[in-house]
Amino acid sequence: MAVLALDSSNPDVGLLYDINGLAKGAPSWFDRVVAFVGGYGVLLALVVVVLACWLTVRRRGSVRDSVSAVAGLIWAPVAAGLALLVNIPVRGFVGRPRPFLDHKDLDVLVPGQHSYSFVSDQATLTMAVGVGLFVVHRKYGLAAISLAVLEGFTRVYLGVHYPTDVIGGFALGTAVALLLTPVAMAGLMPLVSAVAASRRCGRLVRSRRAGPGADADEGEGDGGEGGPRPYPADTRGLGVNDPRPDDTNLAA
Repeated sequence: MAVLALDSSNPDVGLLYDINGLAKGAPSWFDRVVAFVGGYGVLLALVVVVLACWLTVRRRGSVRDSVSAVAGLIWAPVAAGLALLVNIPVRGFVGRPRPFLDHKDLDVLVPGQHSYSFVSDQATLTMAVGVGLFVVHRKYGLAAISLAVLEGFTRVYLGVHYPTDVIGGFALGTAVALLLTPVAMAGLMPLVSAVAASRRCGRLVRSRRAGPGADADEGEGDGGEGGPRPYPADTRGLGVNDPRPDDTNLAA
């Protein structure tokens, strides 16, 4: 539908040339590294960050905190998937061609990119995960958002997106991750609470080595051979049942 400014005097196009122009003086091995980072490296790093955050939130705070955090971790990739679905009609409506189709002197380092340019799928996905993670844990969220910014930079460096494609992706991913969080958490919290109460799967939500955190009742009394009771009274609102007398430390 729309053809966003193609004039080289436009700041969007000027920034495209400035960033992509860095590739002209860079060695070929560096271009290959950037292509790998933009194609796979950032996504792999995001997986590592999410896993590290999961291991952290399972061991800190109260059981209620762990349930809420794990629900948020599940929502982050789900939000990214929903944002990509929203992007499908947006791309078709805007109909912006790839920058190298209108600017033949760009260095295109990733072949085969012929879908519409606005907005960037990679920027949308990575920022949705980053913002979703930030809601759960600021430190890991900032790390993920930094990776999203790196991903956006690589898309422009590789000559396959305008800077505004990346900015639009950041905005779309952020909007979906934040605006739908209340609805998503309302649906995910009961599910994660049920998993936390499970004998076999409880450790996916709460580590066995977790401290008492803010749970006043945890650590009082003996729940059997495993040590303290796994779920304190303040988890009743989460749908986690009180432990039976023969329960051991199931929250792992």
